[in-house]
Amino acid sequence: MSIITNINKAFDHRIRLGIMSILMVNEYADFKTLKELLEVTDGNLASHTKALETAEYITVEKQFIGRKPNTRYATTKLGRAAFKKHIEALEKIINKQ
Repeated sequence: MSIITNINKAFDHRIRLGIMSILMVNEYADFKTLKELLEVTDGNLASHTKALETAEYITVEKQFIGRKPNTRYATTKLGRAAFKKHIEALEKIINKQ
């Protein structure tokens, strides 16, 4: 088994890694919060959240707060497990050096 076997390609991009990191320590985060914390464009954030949603690692909830639309994201059980496995794989690589 290769040292990179458990590295998950879904978390390969820094923005996806950032999204998952934020969602792992928060119950949920809305689009605006993720955008501000990660300092990314709307389109960039939307494409990366869509990729994580397609992988079933996050859920998306759309609602209205007052008259304003609000989109918030949360990790799924599958996403939490996959991300933990990814981080453990990274730690193994780092500790091997």
